[in-house]
Amino acid sequence: MSRESLILFFGIVVSAVSHIGIPSEWKERVIFTSGVALIALGYSLRRAAFLRSIEVVPGERRADAFVEHDPPQVHDANHSL
Repeated sequence: MSRESLILFFGIVVSAVSHIGIPSEWKERVIFTSGVALIALGYSLRRAAFLRSIEVVPGERRADAFVEHDPPQVHDANHSL
């Protein structure tokens, strides 16, 4: 199952559990587990979309590389440490 299909499935489970005649303790566990799964899947999909958005070409990501360079220090022969 794809992640998108799993989100649809867990959404249906959360909607249906409230109308099914199962013990309330089971309902709480099913809703909690489905909620955690939805959070994990949503994060996973959002992260994948972000990583796709920063790719320049497939497999290569943009990165701003800044290098600070100090000019070489010249030691004066007249001033010794």
